[in-house]
Amino acid sequence: MNSRKLHRILWIALLLLTLSAGSARAQLNKYYFYWAGENYMRESKYRDAIETLNILLRSDENAYEAYFLRGVAKYNLDDLYGANEDFTLAIAKNPVYTMAYHYRAITRSRLGDYDDALRDFREAIDLRPDMPGPYYSRGVTYLLSQQFEQAIADFDEFLKFEPRVADAYINKGTAYLYLKDTVRALENYDRAVETYRYGPDGLIRRGALFTSQGRYDEALADFNRAIALDSLTPIPYFNRAIVYANTQRPLEAIGDIDRVIRLDSTLSIAYFNRAILRSQIGDYNRALTDYDRVARLNPNNVLVFYNRAALNTQLGFYEAAIRDYSEAIDLYPDFANAYLNRSNLRQYLGDNTGAQGDRVIAEQKIAEYRTKLSDSAFSIYADTSRQFNQLLSFDPIYGRSDFANIASADRSDITLLSLFRFSLRSEDDKPVSVASLYESDRVADFLTDVNIPYLRLTNQETDIPNDSLFVYDQRATAKVQADPQNWRYSLERGVTQALIRQYYNAINCYKQAIEIDPSNPFLYLNRSTTQAEMIDFISSIDNSYQQITFDSDPVNRLKNSGTKTYNYDEAIHDLNKAIRLFPEFAHLYYNRANLHCLSGEMPEAYDDYTRAIELFPGFAEAYYNRGLVQIYLNDTRKGALDISKAGELGIDQSYEVLRRYGGAVN
Repeated sequence: MNSRKLHRILWIALLLLTLSAGSARAQLNKYYFYWAGENYMRESKYRDAIETLNILLRSDENAYEAYFLRGVAKYNLDDLYGANEDFTLAIAKNPVYTMAYHYRAITRSRLGDYDDALRDFREAIDLRPDMPGPYYSRGVTYLLSQQFEQAIADFDEFLKFEPRVADAYINKGTAYLYLKDTVRALENYDRAVETYRYGPDGLIRRGALFTSQGRYDEALADFNRAIALDSLTPIPYFNRAIVYANTQRPLEAIGDIDRVIRLDSTLSIAYFNRAILRSQIGDYNRALTDYDRVARLNPNNVLVFYNRAALNTQLGFYEAAIRDYSEAIDLYPDFANAYLNRSNLRQYLGDNTGAQGDRVIAEQKIAEYRTKLSDSAFSIYADTSRQFNQLLSFDPIYGRSDFANIASADRSDITLLSLFRFSLRSEDDKPVSVASLYESDRVADFLTDVNIPYLRLTNQETDIPNDSLFVYDQRATAKVQADPQNWRYSLERGVTQALIRQYYNAINCYKQAIEIDPSNPFLYLNRSTTQAEMIDFISSIDNSYQQITFDSDPVNRLKNSGTKTYNYDEAIHDLNKAIRLFPEFAHLYYNRANLHCLSGEMPEAYDDYTRAIELFPGFAEAYYNRGLVQIYLNDTRKGALDISKAGELGIDQSYEVLRRYGGAVN
């Protein structure tokens, strides 16, 4: 165990000891926990802060400031639902806690719940009208909800208290800009630049306004100055690239986009713009590579497929172009240009019937568009006069462009936490599995009875070196040969055989142990887990690795990535038997839930995770996996709350999931 973690555990243990020394002394020590939580917060050690504050809240469930502080920690870990819950608890304990209303309002604003956020801001301002912070934060919420006049009024109120905050002028200028008052927008951007000469944000905003007005020299000067102040921010390079493109300097524009991508390789709007620029200079193959990247990141954006289709046509890849136009039409059925272009390609390839059908539909769409020119809700993609190969600007306030979510990041798959079994792990500095801390007299008696070194309940991979595993397996084999009727020896060899991936032998060892002791639920648990691991191993060899994951696309769905399905019925049958023998053992329900997931039986999985949590309320892994199932079942909010609880209980990867999915409201 590393020294930092050991120091923290010993320190907390010492406080716990003093906490139990008497009620008066315990009351005093609550302040130490709160102080420690605050210190962790100042050092940005938010998970440590949550761990410490949990101890305080177990001692005093009315400590409203601890709920508030834990909410702030969760907010900083992007656990917005968890933060909202903690701020709500703080308010329930202290209904006049202004800061809790303020921070809950900010959290709800980030969740897109603007109405409730504004109610909280109103409550905070009514409680403390002399506090400037809520005016600023409410102004941002008004700006995000496109209530621009109210935003301006709040920023004005804030500036009465804090006239030297450049960001307030920037936001106020942006509100004026959306009201199409460019004169006042520019005045506020000028004021922001004057107020804080060492920050790039005012220059970036003013430069973007100059660009929209065609004042390219002034825009270029602002972007150059912003880059000189902060060369690691991609936005000024991005905006300067647009200036270069508009002033017929495509190579310099591409150079700036290259810098943007080096600074942030996940910003897909940069790849999109670079693809357009590369197409303009005839670098078609690399432009196609950029479009391919954007199509993978944003499969629901029509312009990616439409532009790539045009490029494929230029390169002579006509079938690929037709597929891209078809994809664009599937996404936006009113896209007249896509029908017309697909019609031309089909005509060229001799598909006269398909070409005629596309042309008829295109003419219908064009006629509909012309009758609805005043209807802004009608799709712009029916307008055949519109150009779709223009560079897209980057709006850091709304994150909008001509097609949605173009700037989304790459996402790696997120998997369920693993099955539990009795396996070998040594004591080391790796964090223990949370559920391995589960206390049960029956489990403790079992471990004492079998007396196998390093045997523990875990869902982690073994940390024992392979050469040692082979030695342990040889010893276990010798024991079984010497006394084949001792189920403990058969269990031990089953464990070691599974660890060296001799799954069939391991299953046979467990079978032998079960025949000797058929009422032992732990033998069924291990045989079940080994059967499931064998299936996964076989499927990985078959190049169809069966694993429940979150796909990387925006639909946020669990998927079976393999083309074949594998049968977990025998493994589930063993768990059913174990549950009949030991119905109070939470891990059995957890494991069965995992196998239900792998079998595509999500409602059954949800029920089993719930039962596991009922039996063991501290079962963090069950909260985590149940949260993933709920997101899959389209209940994102409840899923995020479960994953938040898992993070609170110590599952670190919870916060990565919450960063990706926690802000989605359905």
